[in-house]
Order: sequence, then C-alpha cells, then structure tokens
Amino acid sequence: MKTHSVYFVYIKNMDIEKEKLNEDLQGQAAGGIMMHAAVDGDFEADESQYLLSDTDTETRTFRMTGTQKLCCLSYCVRNCLARLCEGLVNCCLRRRQLAARSVRVGHPTVEKFPANVIRNQKYNFITFIPLALFEQFKMFLNLYFLVMATSQFIPELRIGYLYTYWGPLGFVIMVTLIREAVDDVRRWQRDKEVNQQKYKKLTPQGAQRTITSANIRVGDLIFVEKDQRVPADVVFLRTTEASGTCFIRTDQLDGETDWKLRLAVPVTQKLETNEELFSMDATVYAEKPQKDIYNFIGTFNKHDTSTEESLSVENTVWADSVVASGRLLGLVIYTGSETRAVMNNAAPRSKVGLLDLEINNLTKLLFVAVLGLTVVMMLLKGFSGPWYRYFFRFMLLFSYIIPISLRVNLDVGKAFYSWVIHRDKEMQGTVVRSTTIPEELGRITYLLTDKTGTLTQNEMVFKILHLGTVAYGSDTFDEVTAHVATFFGKDSSSGQGASATPTRMRRTVVTRVGEAVKALALCHNVTPVYEEGVNPALEEGDEIQTSHSVNYQASSPDEVALVKWTESVGLPLVHRDLTTLTLRTPQGKMLTYTVLQIFPFTSESKRMGIIVRERMEDESSGQVVLYMKGADTVMASMVEYNDWLEEECINLAQKGLRTLVVARKVLTTEQYTHFEQRYNAAKLSVTERGSRVAAVVETLECDLELLCLTGVEDKLQTNVKQTLELLRNAGMRIWMLTGDKLETATCIAKSSRLVSPNQGLHIMGSLGSRREAHLELNALRRKSDCALIIKGDALETCLQYYEHELMDLAVQCPVVVVCRCSPTQKAAVVRLIQRHTGKRTAAVGDGGNDVSMIQAADAGVGIVGKEGKQASLAADFSIEQFQHIARLCLVHGRNSYKRSAALSQFVMHRGLIISTMQAIFSSIFYFSSVALYQGFLMVGYATIYTNFPVFSLVLDQDVSPAIALTYPELYKDLTKGRSLSYKTFFVWVLISMYQGGVLMYGAMLLFEDELIHVVSISFTSLILTELLMVGLTVRTWHPLMVVAQFISLGFYALSVIFMHYFDWEFIKSKDFFWKVLVITLVSCLPLYILKFLRRKFTPPTYSKLEELNTFGSSSLTQQQP
Repeated sequence: MKTHSVYFVYIKNMDIEKEKLNEDLQGQAAGGIMMHAAVDGDFEADESQYLLSDTDTETRTFRMTGTQKLCCLSYCVRNCLARLCEGLVNCCLRRRQLAARSVRVGHPTVEKFPANVIRNQKYNFITFIPLALFEQFKMFLNLYFLVMATSQFIPELRIGYLYTYWGPLGFVIMVTLIREAVDDVRRWQRDKEVNQQKYKKLTPQGAQRTITSANIRVGDLIFVEKDQRVPADVVFLRTTEASGTCFIRTDQLDGETDWKLRLAVPVTQKLETNEELFSMDATVYAEKPQKDIYNFIGTFNKHDTSTEESLSVENTVWADSVVASGRLLGLVIYTGSETRAVMNNAAPRSKVGLLDLEINNLTKLLFVAVLGLTVVMMLLKGFSGPWYRYFFRFMLLFSYIIPISLRVNLDVGKAFYSWVIHRDKEMQGTVVRSTTIPEELGRITYLLTDKTGTLTQNEMVFKILHLGTVAYGSDTFDEVTAHVATFFGKDSSSGQGASATPTRMRRTVVTRVGEAVKALALCHNVTPVYEEGVNPALEEGDEIQTSHSVNYQASSPDEVALVKWTESVGLPLVHRDLTTLTLRTPQGKMLTYTVLQIFPFTSESKRMGIIVRERMEDESSGQVVLYMKGADTVMASMVEYNDWLEEECINLAQKGLRTLVVARKVLTTEQYTHFEQRYNAAKLSVTERGSRVAAVVETLECDLELLCLTGVEDKLQTNVKQTLELLRNAGMRIWMLTGDKLETATCIAKSSRLVSPNQGLHIMGSLGSRREAHLELNALRRKSDCALIIKGDALETCLQYYEHELMDLAVQCPVVVVCRCSPTQKAAVVRLIQRHTGKRTAAVGDGGNDVSMIQAADAGVGIVGKEGKQASLAADFSIEQFQHIARLCLVHGRNSYKRSAALSQFVMHRGLIISTMQAIFSSIFYFSSVALYQGFLMVGYATIYTNFPVFSLVLDQDVSPAIALTYPELYKDLTKGRSLSYKTFFVWVLISMYQGGVLMYGAMLLFEDELIHVVSISFTSLILTELLMVGLTVRTWHPLMVVAQFISLGFYALSVIFMHYFDWEFIKSKDFFWKVLVITLVSCLPLYILKFLRRKFTPPTYSKLEELNTFGSSSLTQQQP
C-alpha cells in the first residue's frame, strides 16, 4: 500500500498528460466520469485535492485498483520507449545538444558550433525532385491519376491514347514543379544576399579583415557599423560612443520600432585600444541558447585581475538587430541556428487549402463509386475468363468519374484569382506570393493581428496636459508655451533656479504648468542625436542655430512624444549623456542637471523614475528632486490625496489615449545620502537583488506631489476602426498578439474599437503557480461577454496546466489580447486555435517577429511597413495597409471560394454524366468493356469542346464588391462551407445520373439502324447539355462567358465537318436536329424550371440584396430632378 501511494504521488506530479490520466482514474474510482468543466463547481471540484495544503498532500494516501496500476505501468513503459526512440533519432541525425559555453576573448574556439548561415529554402539540388513529387502525389487525386496513366503502358489495358492521360497529369506536375522551383530560387537568392553581407573582423595584429556573414564563427570580434544589421548574437564589448552605450533597433525581433539602449561591458570599454582585447586574459560565459529574447544570463571574467561582472540582456545585441548609433565591437557567442532570431522562426510549411482537402475527400468518395460500379458490372457479367483484365478495364472506363482535368482547372483558376487580386486598383501594391490558397481567404473564422505597425502607425502624438483644475489640448498648447516662457523668465530675473519654486503652498497656474513641463523634459530616457555629429544648441545666445535636425533616440515612442512636445512649447532637450542632462529655456539659457539615479520602466513596476540635481551658475548645487511617471494604477497610491486623478484617467482612457501620471518629490541632502548608501548595498547583494533594490526604491515612492496627467495618442492605421467593425460583422473573431506592454495593448484595443467602450475586461497578469491560474480561470468563467487580456507568461502557465479549459473559455470571448508575446508564442497560439476549434485562421503582421505566426496560419498576410519587408516576403499575401484585408477577404476571398467550388463541382459533373452514359451503354451491350466514345472525342470533350465555358465560371460572382462590403454578414455563410459540401455534391450526382440517363436512353430510342447514329446524337446532345448547364450555373454573366460558349460550339462544328467522326449525310438531315433538340430539352429544361421556381419562392440572400440594391438605386434616380 505504501508503494502504491508513493507511486501515485509521483505520477501526480508529472506533466499535463499524467494529470489528466489521474483525473480519469479518480473519476472511475468515484463511480463515473463527470463532464469536464460543465459548470463552475465541477471545475473547482476537479482541483479540490490539489488546492489543499502541502502538508495534507504529503500525508494523503490513495488506494489503487488493478486497472490503475496497469495504466501507470503502461505509461511508464511508453515514456521509456519514447525517450529511447528520441535518443536513437538524435544519435542517427547527429543533432547537437544545446549547451552553455565559455568563450575566450580574442582566441578562436576549439568546439564546433553551427555555421552562421541563414537558410530558408525548402529544397536543395538533390531533394527537390523527390520532395516536390511527394508533395504532389500525397494528394489522392494526383496519385489516382498516376496509377491510371501508368496502366496505359500495358497493351491489354489500354483503352485510349497515352496523351489523354499523361498530358493533363504531366502539365499539372510540370507547372507545380516550375512554381516550386521559382519560389525556392527566390528564397535562395534572398538568403545569399544576407549571407554575403560584408563585415569587419578584428585580428590580433589590430588590423580589420573583411569577411562575409556566413564565415563568422563563435569567438570572432566583429565590428558593426551604424544602420548595419547584426549578423550573429554578440556580447557588446566596445563602442565609439563616449558614453559607452549605443541604441539598437529590434523591430525584426520583437516588432517594436522603439530603440533599445545597450551598454558595453565596462571593463572592455575602458581599454585604450581595441588591440588590448587580445592581450587580456578574459572569458565570457554564456548560457545555453534560448528562445527568450528578453533575458540573458552570463558573466565576464577577467582572470589576470580576478574580476567578475555579471552580463544581462543590456550587454548583448541579438542577430537581426540594427545598430542605430555609433560603431559596435562585439564578441560572437551564438551563430546560425543557435541565434535568438532563428530559434524564434518556424520552418516554412507547404500550405494546403481547406477546399483542396474537401475536394480530396470527395475524390476518395468518387473512387469508391468507381469501385462500386466496377464490381456491379463484374457481378452482372460474371467472373469467368480473364476477369481481372475486365475488372481493370471497367475501372479505366469509369475513371472519368474522377476527371483528370480537375487539377488543371483548379490550378489555373487559382492563378487567375491571384492575378485578379494583384490587379485590384482598390488594393494598390497587393502581391500574392502563394497562389495555392486564395480560397482560404473566404473561410476565415479567426483573425490574429499584430499591433505595432499593423493596427497602429507607431507614431505617438501628445494630446492632453491635465493639471486637475485645468486641462490643455491641441488647440490651447499656445497658452502652455506662454506659461513656460513666463515661468522660466521669472526664474531668470529672480536669479534663482527653476527648481527653487515652493512645493507645499498654493501656486499659480504659470508655476504649475512650468513645473509639469519641466518634469516631462527631465523624466525620461531620451537622448538627442544631431545628424552633423555636433550639438550646436549648447551655445547660449539669442541667435541659436535651429537648422540642425535632431533625432531623439529612446526605448519608448511615448517618451519621444513627450520630449518633442516639451520642445514645441519652448523647453527642448539639447544634450544628454550618462551623468548629465541639459535643457534650453525659451530665453536661450542652458539648464544643466546631474543625473544621480535612474529607475527604468519595467512591466512589473509600471513606472520609471529619475533623481536629478540642478547645477547652479555659481557652481553650487541645487536641490535634489525625484521625478516619477507611470501608470495610474500604481501611481495613484504614491501621490498625495486628490479627488480628480481616477476620474480623469478613466475619461482619457475612454478616448483611447495612453495616460501617464507625473509626480515629484524634493529630497534633502541627508535623505538622498541615506538612500544612496542603502541603494548601493542592495545592488551588490548576490541573492534576491531585484526585490531588495525595489524595496529600497519604494521608501522614496510615497507622498509624491502630483504634477500632471498626460494623454498620448498612438496614431491608428487608416480606417482601422471601420475595418475591424466590418470583420467582426463578417463573423470573424479577432485576436491581437503583441510583444508590447499590457497597458499599451489595452489602450490600443480600446482606441481601435477592438474592445467596445461598454465591454468588460478580464486581465490576467503574471501567474506564478497552478493555483493562481486555476483561480483566474474560475474568475473568467463567471464573466460573460468580456474581452480577455492576458500576458505571455500567464498564457504559458495556463497552457501548462489547463490548456483545454483556457481555450474553451478564450474562444468564447469576443476579443482576446495577448501582450508580452514572443514570436514563438504567437505561432503557438495560432496552432492552438487550429487544433482546438478546427477553424481556419489568418495572421496579419508587419515585422520579422510575426513571421512564425504568419507561416503557422492557414492564410498569412504581411504588411509592408516601417519594420521592413521580412513579414511581407514570408507571407502568402502582401498588402500595404491593414484596411485592405477587408476587401481581400470579403470580396476576393468570397469570389475565389465560390468560383472554385462551382468549378470543381461542374468538372465532377462533367465526368459523372459521361460515366453514367458509359455504364448504360456497357449494360445494354452485354456488359462489354468497350469505350462508348473513341479517339479524339474523349480528348475533345474534356478540352476544347467544353473546357472554355466551364473555365469561364472563374469570372462568375454572386454579389458585387459593393454589396459584399456593405453587407459583411454574407461572409458568415462561407465559413459554413455550404458552397461545396456533401449535400451539394450529391445534388450534382443526381443531376448527372438524370441527364446521363436521358441522353443515353433518348439516343437509343431514337437511333435508326446504325450504332454511329447513337454516338452522334448522344455526343452532340452531351456537348449542348454541358454548355446549357454552364448557363444554368452562372449567376452574373460576363462577356467572355458568351465568347467561350461560341468558341466551343465553333470548335465542335469544325471537328464534325473536317474530322468525319459521324455520318455527314445524317448530320445534315432534319432527323438529327430534332432528335438532338428533344433530348437536350428533356435533359436541361426541368432543371431550368426548378431554378426559376427556387429563385421565385426561396431566393438566396445574395439575390435579395442585389434586388434591394437595384431597386434602391432606381428609386434614387427617379427622385432626382
């Protein structure tokens, strides 16, 4: 019993699969299996055992039945076998195990690491033919055609010309191979361009040798110039910037165009020359390669002086980042497949559309029909003689049930849809990079979109400065400018610094505005950089040069917007380094502040702070001031009591503005000295450094003086609100996946109307344990019609323990926002939705961090934006604006799906009707396995006689683009797949059987003495029936459709005249014409009558809307004078 209890506790602490196994076993012991998460009580009861105390868990024992023991034993055996197989695979494929490494500075590494080569190709020279052919013939349709075509090499089985089978199949395969080859060559060219980029490598002699990106190895010292892509993951050793820092752009990694500040390793930055790196005895320890782009654990050990410094992500620069300032010298630590960028990219996959899968299933059904019909014919004929030969010949005769031209028509149709999308003048710049899945755009249920650069322009604009009793907007900023000039002019005339204003007495509006603007100009991490490389603004005087353009570098666009606004109202930031910060007053005077401490913004603290001391003109020191700004949720408890902050924050948030609360606290010299001692001691602690530093800082963050509340707007893309509304009305559920902060994502979700103003929010912050995840899911379960906003780490925790529960709740939410989401998580979310719902997904993004998500989705859409073209090049469809996705799905997706559905079913009908006629002919003539139509008749029937009108169905449309965009609700019917279903398929089967029977029996009843008359009458009636059926299927006639009808009739008439298939004298007789006319009318007229009655009494929705639109337009025309 003791062994069983311990064993069961071991199993209970396993991963998700074992936990679910235990739940099932406990349910069986209780006497039955309960419905999973049927109600709140059930879900809580499932976890009641887990939520007990640890002591209770340790002392609890379980009695295991024999069945439970067997299940546990089987799981252990299966787990051991899985691990054994994985080990064998790793051994055979020589997979490299990821491990930490120590890299000596200036010395080549002995250990072998992956080559620094970017490779996005799907094939190589050897694998192209076999892999491409495998991708084609794994589809049942192509495999069936291959078997049928191969059988024609056997003389006993040949029933027609070889080209009738090998021609269409060879054409399809050739077109596909060429398309795959062209796409892969383009990928190879793009990879080659990246791999051949030139970089400078530092040699032991101090020289700089040029090498390509592909030749970079771990341990190399590489120079990266300004605006140059970083080729590998490096530790930042030195820079040309005197401050020892540089800015980088990481838009291709995390999707954020904000510049990130990186710090050089202090020990190496202090060296006089670069050559000294080779003489120092130093080693860099780096953790094993990880996907996490936000964290890094490493150390820098200088052995000759026994010094050790910790390295964090601030000392690293990841591959695919771009250096934004200065020149960087880095030590390569990860290359190729071990870089963060490559590890976060998913391998490209070949996408197969849902329509192709449905057609593949219908093809299998048709194959069963071929076998069934063949077996029936053999049973009636008898299994005597060489029956297997007759069996296969019957299969070949009825193989037209699966038309060999179906694949050709669909592929050419897809190419035509792609051409139409590319030529759409309403979507200038749209490119279709994957011509195999345009129909997927008409079946989308879940739309997953990035935020930065996709929904927004990533351009921040300062909108409101609120002081409590007074607020200033865009139209009153001139008053702020006047107040700032008065405030600093008064300080100058009084000979006191601007920081000497009283803080606890009632102040004038001028003083309050001046203090607020000064706080915004000081409390940030912005650095001004001048294009000319100098700072002419540091020269005091009335005539200050303003022609020099300045570029503000910062890690947040919000801060840039604040600093630009302070510049516009007369208080610009003119200089900044690690220790000083300089402002210029409206009077031209320079105010220099010493930066004592900076507390950077983090997603946990939701605030940033800075402690500064103003330098006075008489070289004395001014007072020390702590400035803080942050989210209202954390700042509200830090500022002094007020009665307006909470209400105004809600008002600004409802307007879609990003709010920041700004406050300050004046510190005495003794207060700051005491704080500095405790702060430095906390930073030197080895354990729990972060919590100790935070505790010390929190001692200052109380009784802050509230200065102002700001509102900043992140400009949305054009017509984003209208586009999202259209897509929601079309039945799409929209998820926003972003790497940005929770507050920013929430604000954009509100301002873009992704979340309606009256809609509730359920926010899942950081979840550290299974218990917290369980409680959060319970809370979400009790809410209805609320938007879910969840952080990436909380998502990981929930998926680890409650994947099914989370997805069941999330798919019911009208909107889901996932923030702090890594590129890998974005792709994982897409796959989760596909796996749990079975619905089609589309992903929209514009940055390199969106590539994995785009490739994982059923339809990937890339936007050409500020973050480069990486997402656009990797996507299936490339657009220039987010608003184009509405037209792409509602118009082109609808037309592509409807047209392909009609085209595929009509091609199947064309094969079914002639196979029905063949079956009747064989049964009448003693079950002979002889083809009804010989020679070119069969080839012409599938090509020039009927293919032009049938293919003209790709020009058909049920509603106009205007109607499709005006009534997006029409899109909901497409997601149900009603245009191509088993119901519509069997309707076409019945039509084919009816028409085939009428044509064959009609010709048999009306033929006179010779069999050739049966062939001529039936075949001519067959051609006319097919052309009339095209007219029955068409909903909107196009001039080319009429042309196609006449071309086909002309080809058939010419072939009858010149190829002498039929008796010319009989063809010219009146009997031929009236017999053909009667048979054709009997086969088609009833169907036309049924279509008329259906449109009369039960018209489809689209026809009602067309009539309503036509009636409304005519009424407006009549009302006009």
